[in-house]
Amino acid sequence: MSRFLIACGGTGGHLAPGIALAEGLVARGHEAHLLISRKQVDARLAQKYPQLSFARVPAAPLGAHPAVLARFVWHQSAGFVYSWRYLRQIRPDVVVGFGGFTSVAVVMAGWMRHVPVALHEANRVPGRAVRLLSRFARRVYLPSGVRLRGLHANVARAQGLPVRREFQRLPRAAAFAALGLQPARRLLAVLGGSQGATALNDWAERNLETLALDGVQVYCVSGPGQRGAHEERLRRTREGMQVKSYFVPFCDQMPELLSCADLVVSRAGAGTLAELARVGTPGVLVPFPQAADDHQAANARFFEQQGGGLVVDQRYLGGLIKEVQDVIGNDWLLRKFHENLHRMDQENSLEAMINDLERLPGPRAAVPPRVALKLA
Repeated sequence: MSRFLIACGGTGGHLAPGIALAEGLVARGHEAHLLISRKQVDARLAQKYPQLSFARVPAAPLGAHPAVLARFVWHQSAGFVYSWRYLRQIRPDVVVGFGGFTSVAVVMAGWMRHVPVALHEANRVPGRAVRLLSRFARRVYLPSGVRLRGLHANVARAQGLPVRREFQRLPRAAAFAALGLQPARRLLAVLGGSQGATALNDWAERNLETLALDGVQVYCVSGPGQRGAHEERLRRTREGMQVKSYFVPFCDQMPELLSCADLVVSRAGAGTLAELARVGTPGVLVPFPQAADDHQAANARFFEQQGGGLVVDQRYLGGLIKEVQDVIGNDWLLRKFHENLHRMDQENSLEAMINDLERLPGPRAAVPPRVALKLA
């Protein structure tokens, strides 16, 4: 048995794969500890996994504004001290970082304590944290076909994004019943990611009537702070039948939602795309135009090239409704997308990543079987 420390968090796209890896490691008989940020999105998702060990590390993102830069330096310094003490207490065999601002202090503390470091980059344009930390890593897991300048071939491994075990395609009738939706209606899910997407929320609001006339119900996950409490709105089809639409700030039943959705309109974060592939739900992607290094556009282009769905630039949201109507009513096209997504998911093997990670630990001193460390 080995002990793994997983640095993830800050966004759902960083935390969810960290949880997936921890689940896989624990299933293999290993011990996994997760260091996450102090953001609300991390706390909410972590609460769903009481069987896993979480601790919150001080951290803040980097920015050019003097106040943001000062906050980054202060919190990252505090995070390094916290991480150093945490590593000294649990003595992990391997530190795994999933990128983002939460990983920096933890990975540096691990490297300075001579613990093997592994990094995982989910996006098709490697983020700043992974680019910075890759020189200290023994393994860097990158999407297939992605290269990182200066990275030795012995360090790089092709690897998809780990997906949590709960993300499996569920029987459609059971998924509709779990969410209280109308099973006789087509369902469009609109997702803004863990941070929310105002442009997509507004688009859903504007087009409820048009979609309802086609008998399409909408389930919009608007994001924390983007909309108020759960809303339900009634619209009518051309035949005068009622169609319900829903707006919720957060969804704790994403496998159920993706299993009953005929189509998803979404941002193009790597985590969302991996979950769409796992469940087999096609997407019309609207990449976030301000994403660092425009990585969402690169993710979306690859998703479209592999046949998982379509891409619409945010500048042309006026044409999104036509794309949605053309896809959601085309059973043949939906089946083709589903077949392509199944093929894409086969390339995302968590087992291969765990097999490789198990080869990293070297001999270490005995550690206490249980560690009593009060979490901040």
